[in-house]
Amino acid sequence: MIRPQITQSLDSMRAFWRTGAVFIWLTASGVALSLLMVGGLLALLMINGLGAFWPAVIWDVQLQDKTRLIGEEVTRETIPYSSDPDHPKGRQRIKFRVGNRDVFGSDFRWVEVKHIASRTAPPELTLLERREWGPLLGRIEAIWEDDRLLAEGPAAWEQLPGLIRRANRLHDRIRHIEQDLIGDINYKLDRLRLKRRALVLDGTLTKAEAQQDQQWQADVAELENRYRRVAEELDALYGQTTGQHVGVLLADGQTHRLPISQVIRILQPNAMHWPEKSALYVTRLWEFLSDEPREANTEGGIFPAIFGTVMMVLIMTVAVTPFGVIAAIYLREYARQGLIVQLVRIAVNNLAGVPSIVFGVFGLGFFVYAIGGTIDHLFYPESLPNPTFGTGGIVWASLTLALLTLPVVIVATEEGLSAVPRDFREGSIALGATKLETLRQVVLPSALPGILTGLILAMARAAGEVAPLMLVGVVKLAPALPLDGHFPFLHLERKFMHLGFHIYDVGFQSPNVEAAKPMVYLTTLTLIVVVIALNLLAVTIRNRLRKRYAGSAV
Repeated sequence: MIRPQITQSLDSMRAFWRTGAVFIWLTASGVALSLLMVGGLLALLMINGLGAFWPAVIWDVQLQDKTRLIGEEVTRETIPYSSDPDHPKGRQRIKFRVGNRDVFGSDFRWVEVKHIASRTAPPELTLLERREWGPLLGRIEAIWEDDRLLAEGPAAWEQLPGLIRRANRLHDRIRHIEQDLIGDINYKLDRLRLKRRALVLDGTLTKAEAQQDQQWQADVAELENRYRRVAEELDALYGQTTGQHVGVLLADGQTHRLPISQVIRILQPNAMHWPEKSALYVTRLWEFLSDEPREANTEGGIFPAIFGTVMMVLIMTVAVTPFGVIAAIYLREYARQGLIVQLVRIAVNNLAGVPSIVFGVFGLGFFVYAIGGTIDHLFYPESLPNPTFGTGGIVWASLTLALLTLPVVIVATEEGLSAVPRDFREGSIALGATKLETLRQVVLPSALPGILTGLILAMARAAGEVAPLMLVGVVKLAPALPLDGHFPFLHLERKFMHLGFHIYDVGFQSPNVEAAKPMVYLTTLTLIVVVIALNLLAVTIRNRLRKRYAGSAV
């Protein structure tokens, strides 16, 4: 009796496995788990990153030892292995962001809850956002110009916003002069210097070249005069930024005098209403996306990194598309299928598994030193020994990543070509079209969705790569964007910033890791959004092509 029951159970189990229901459920579970993990990652990034822009309550904390601190509550946790009869679940501690790093030496301080005698949130507690040293927390005491007292108490708070706006306008003007006006003059002077040096390298000057050199000397003299006038204006502006100071009463009772020119914004979060906090939140978020980084990349914005990432991906896409598509067309449409073609396909597939740092070393040796060095000797000898293309730049980084993603494009394009129905080819040839015309007018348009699928995968991988970029052009800080108003406008030889390297630099190379944590989360979230935006653009184009060429099987 037992054996027939066992046999029946085994038959039922075999029938169940043959239905494939278990694999469907396993696949669905895997997809659901993946979505939950992605959603959890995004939630983690948004909570820890976006929350940093909201104006937090500033607490005035009185400790049991009669000392006090002023700071924002960052987190609360249980001290490990701190259980005792009075605290069976462990003692609690709070991490406060006390700021004032130039005075106290640290932005954060841990305090046990049992050591807190009292804490309040007075409305007069003030946070000053500075250009250096992070935030300053305290109470506004007075305003001085040199040693002359301008205002104190409530009157100082009323006058301070106007003085800060004036100081910010002066700072913007100084920045415009230094980066735009003086930068433009220095660029033109350097171009003229190189042109004159090129004439000297050629040997004896002809009469026409001598006249040209005299004209260039006159241009140099004019630029130097402009430089002196701009420098005088700059000195006058710097003179207007000095002298005015704000006195801030700190938690330890001492008064810290801060130059108003160093203050970006002043606010009293405890006295702000919800609409004011919301407006400030949006302003901070926009500044993060549109400004340059400051304070060792731990504060400010990330616009140069966003621009460099997008520009590099676009250049990489333009470079990898023709080579990948042409290689795939040859392998699929023209090459005689045999051992050699099989070996080529195996090599392409294996190339996709090579570590990215190997591509970085190859890019450094081949693109930067070999090709870039040759270009310098042939076209820029007047600049040597300072390299122009013989050093890391956005063009070499883009080409290195194009080589890295080339196997992905080749494989996806081959799949797209193989998915085009054979009837399309035969019908076109039967109507009198040549093979090239069939390929150009029938096969390639139908395979475009598959080609774009490969480009989507290539862009996603290229945007997140960091290791090879560290060797071929990415840097910690590059205020000069690769795109500007100087001919040829797009400067492919310049170094650039990248979101992936920015995350690595801020998270692991920052001198103030704790203060940089929100920047790490925010930059990571921005990188994900950039990749999603680029992919959505490509997916939209692919879907339109699919509708247009509905007969394609891709």
